[in-house]
Amino acid sequence: MPRLPSRFNPQQPRSELSFEGQSLQIPSFAICVEENRVPPKLKEICVMTRLLLAFVVCCVGSLAVADVKVLPDGRAPADKRLGKLKDLNGYFPLEVPPTKEEWAKRADYVRKQVLVSQGLWPMPTKAALKPAVHGKVDRDDFTVERVYFESAPGFFVTGSLFRPKGLKGPFAGVLCPHGHWANGRFYDAGEPAVKQQIVVGAERFEVSGRYPLQARCVQLARMGCVVFHYDMLGNADSQQLSHTLVHRFGVDGKRRPEMEKADSWGLYSPQAELRLQSIMGLQTLNSIAALDFIQSLPDVDANRIGVTGASGGGTQTFMLSAIDPRVTVQFPAVMVSTAMQGGCTCENSSLLRVGTGNIELAGLFAPKPLGMVAADDWTKEIMTKGMPELNQLYTMLGAKDNVKATAYLHFPHNYNHPSRAVMYSWFKKHLKLEGKDPIVEQDFQPLSIAELTVFDDAHPKPPSGDDFERSLTKTLATDADQQIAALTPTDTNSLTKFRDVVGTGWKVLIGRELPASSSIEREKIKKEDRGNFFFFGDLLKLKKEQEELPIVFLHPKQWNKQVVVWVDESGKSGLFNSDGSPKYEIKTLLDNGFSVCSPDIFGTGELVPAGAATPFKNRRVGGDRQFAGYTYGYNHPLFAQRVHDILTLVSFVRGDDHGAQKVHVVGLGGAGLWAAAAKAIAGPAIDRAAIDTAGFRFASLTEFDDAQFLPGAVKYGDVAGLLSLSAGSEVWLSGEKELPKLTAACWKAADGPAPALFTGEAAAKGNDVAKWLSR
Repeated sequence: MPRLPSRFNPQQPRSELSFEGQSLQIPSFAICVEENRVPPKLKEICVMTRLLLAFVVCCVGSLAVADVKVLPDGRAPADKRLGKLKDLNGYFPLEVPPTKEEWAKRADYVRKQVLVSQGLWPMPTKAALKPAVHGKVDRDDFTVERVYFESAPGFFVTGSLFRPKGLKGPFAGVLCPHGHWANGRFYDAGEPAVKQQIVVGAERFEVSGRYPLQARCVQLARMGCVVFHYDMLGNADSQQLSHTLVHRFGVDGKRRPEMEKADSWGLYSPQAELRLQSIMGLQTLNSIAALDFIQSLPDVDANRIGVTGASGGGTQTFMLSAIDPRVTVQFPAVMVSTAMQGGCTCENSSLLRVGTGNIELAGLFAPKPLGMVAADDWTKEIMTKGMPELNQLYTMLGAKDNVKATAYLHFPHNYNHPSRAVMYSWFKKHLKLEGKDPIVEQDFQPLSIAELTVFDDAHPKPPSGDDFERSLTKTLATDADQQIAALTPTDTNSLTKFRDVVGTGWKVLIGRELPASSSIEREKIKKEDRGNFFFFGDLLKLKKEQEELPIVFLHPKQWNKQVVVWVDESGKSGLFNSDGSPKYEIKTLLDNGFSVCSPDIFGTGELVPAGAATPFKNRRVGGDRQFAGYTYGYNHPLFAQRVHDILTLVSFVRGDDHGAQKVHVVGLGGAGLWAAAAKAIAGPAIDRAAIDTAGFRFASLTEFDDAQFLPGAVKYGDVAGLLSLSAGSEVWLSGEKELPKLTAACWKAADGPAPALFTGEAAAKGNDVAKWLSR
């Protein structure tokens, strides 16, 4: 490097950089210089000095980052979240708990998960059914009537009601959701197809083979059942939401910006997902209303209710049976398996199959009778994957004869005569019907579309189209908002009710409890003496979930037995200045005896998938269809995963041998609501929580990949609802000019210390938190 000129004045002004506690003095002219005013000989020195300065700055920065890094170069956490997302074609086995008590607890949670995922927790206010039953068609031994009624204000269920003739009631009631057959309830296989079906043994009679959906309704009526064959959305008479919208949305890879307004939205939009409004949820609501209807009929025995459907109708069969205790026997055909879970948008919704699958969803019916049939499709392995576990479950519950699967692997996907015959026998046994085995269908005179359709001049079609869709989502949202508002507590009893409803909703949204500390392993990687505190770099391993969490601990040599879990949206590096020293607020805590730990929350620091863009966002399951349910129906959103990491760290600290007496959590900026959610789930395991909302509201989100996107968050009170779940605890709160009304009401009902509301400058938040914790 060229030597400085003799005229160089060592006393001239300098700039200072700090490097590992050592001051670096740099001449000011080397940092800022107008080159046209510098002598030529000095220019070379300036350039070289600036290059040196750049090198030093880079070294300082890289050393600071390396200092926070826990894992050695070339090693990444063995965390399954770093891999591919799960999709509907994954593997979904059932893990049967070892005891009845553990199954009861698990089943209760999964059942609530289903209800939440369908937008049915709490159950929407039911519309008066006001059923229209008309246009009776009389056949020799059965009748068929046209039916429609409301499941929600202005939203109609349509179908055909089959009744036996010449038999004495009351009769068993059977619901028949149809599945993905062309035109649904109006399905006609056609003459060429049925002849081929007869040749291969799939059908026995031309009429029943050509009209298989009518055939099962007719046969069940002949056996002594009142059967309601109702339309899946977008089929036959159910056209308020079109077939394209219900079953084909997004096949062109496009969204509908005109249906994604903050105050006026349609299904599949971020606004709908934030409120858990979905096609599948509406269909499930219709199934519940169909059950209400059939149970209301005077000739139906309310204690003998069966449900059967195939394919998508099989999905609705086990969905309804999982959540409605009125069903007494079910028979989902060619749907229940550990493999493909249902490919249509009408069979998927956010949150539904996160941590579960169709085998377990069907098993929620145990110990009541569950019959199934499989074919040469995704159900073909049911006898070895799924059925052994269901047998184990039913045996444990003392009902080993109440579960049965029959596999006809020489037939493709179907609900043909051999499959229907198995169902007839199952229903005969468990609904106590007439007849002898084997039950063989007889020919019948099919109904034409004109005889089946429920709408005519005297019974006009209801509204449909985009405007109706917007009004439906608005009606459902208003009802949900009113239900949450009605839960606003005024005392401890009503607060308990609020927590049961809203708290359960948030528990499902987050999808994990505080893990047992015994389930967490610690790998010690680094330990450094840094004067008045020790620096530890560790890796926490949550084996059951296949998750690994890089963390740092700053442990003072004079410890007060309290730990602060400080969560930063940049990860554990957020504890440090650029020179690697603790930030002022962290130093304050250390000086006051607090141990401070911080994780690389998922998507930060060392816990980022290879090749991912930064800042990290929610990923999407492959394919062009812009449907959130295909991703969030099988995977936790990023927001929830980050809360999981906080819970893991809190649990570890609570159970660590060092014996922390108190554990506090701090989340500022984007991390504030993760901390709020962790406190809501962990409860008293977190003593104090410092939460910065940054004025954020989930309702403002417009993109599915936003890191804060969380399906259902708006339904359960948005930020106000989340904060309310910590009522009664010691909380420092920033980002709010005043407490939201719901939050204030909950705190008043809890009769606990009011939150410490910080309204100062953003730059002072960290220092104020440190003072609040140290008081």
